[in-house]
Amino acid sequence: MSLVELIVAFTIMALLTAMAVPLARFRVRREKERELRYALRELHTAIDKYKDACDKNIFQGKLGSDCYPETLDQLVEGVKIASDASGKKLKFLRRIPKDPFTGSTEWGMRSTQDDPKSNGWGGQNVFAVYTKTMEKSPDGTLYSEW
Repeated sequence: MSLVELIVAFTIMALLTAMAVPLARFRVRREKERELRYALRELHTAIDKYKDACDKNIFQGKLGSDCYPETLDQLVEGVKIASDASGKKLKFLRRIPKDPFTGSTEWGMRSTQDDPKSNGWGGQNVFAVYTKTMEKSPDGTLYSEW
C-alpha cells in the first residue's frame, strides 16, 4: 500500500509543479513589462524636461539638435545653466535606467530626423528611446514599439 501512496503523492506533486511553472513565468514577464514601462516613462520625461528647459533658454542647446539632448549621458551629466556664473549644472536623470529585457543601460534611440519605425539612429539628437529586445508582448506587438 505504501508504494501506491508514494506514486500517487509523487503524481500530485508533479501536476502541481507543472501548473505552477507557467504561472511563475507569466509573473516574471509581467514584472519585466512593468519595469520597462517605468524606465521608458522615466527616460521620456527626462527628454521632455530637457527640451522644455532648452526652449525656455535656461541653457544653450547645440545648434541643429532642435533642443533635444545629443546623448542619454547628457541627461545624467547635466548642462551648464546659461545665467549662472558659478557653472552650476542642471541634471535630468540620476542614472540611465536598465532595460529589464536586455539587462543593460543601452537603449535604442531615435532622433527627430529618423523614421519613427526605424531601428537606426541618425545621431543628431535623442528624441525617443526604445528597448533593443526583439521579443514580443502577449498581444503580439514588439516591445521595441512601446
